This record gives sequence, C-alpha cells and structure tokens, in this order.
Amino acid sequence: MGISIWQLLIVLGIVILLFGTKKLRNLGSDLGSAVKSFKGAMKDGAEDAEMKKEIDKDDGIVIDAEVTKKEEDKV
Repeated sequence: MGISIWQLLIVLGIVILLFGTKKLRNLGSDLGSAVKSFKGAMKDGAEDAEMKKEIDKDDGIVIDAEVTKKEEDKV
C-alpha cells in the first residue's frame, strides 16, 4: 500500500495552487543555498580539525605570552 503517482500529482497540484510557483521557486533556491552553505561549513570544519591534528602532532616548543601595547609619552 504505497503512494501512487496520481496521488503525488494531486498533492503537487494543491501545493502549487496554495503557494504559487514563484514562492515555491524561492523556497527551492533558499533551500539549495542553505544546503550549499551547510556543506561548505562542514568542509571548513573538517579542514580545521585536520589542522588541529597536525598542530597536536608537532612536539615543538609552545610559548604562551600576552601582548600589550606600549603607550608612548605624550609631548
């Protein structure tokens, strides 16, 4: 007992009548850009994790310091 093609076409027709093609097109492009930005963020996160692993592997000297700005004497 599945959904037939005719039932899908009827639902699609009702959705088009309710929202219109312009709103559906905008919704589709918004959804596409959201998926694209999500994939980009996942890729950036994977690159950051890989970089962190490389830094953790390095057994070099770590210098922890605080940088302060020296104020010059006003004349």
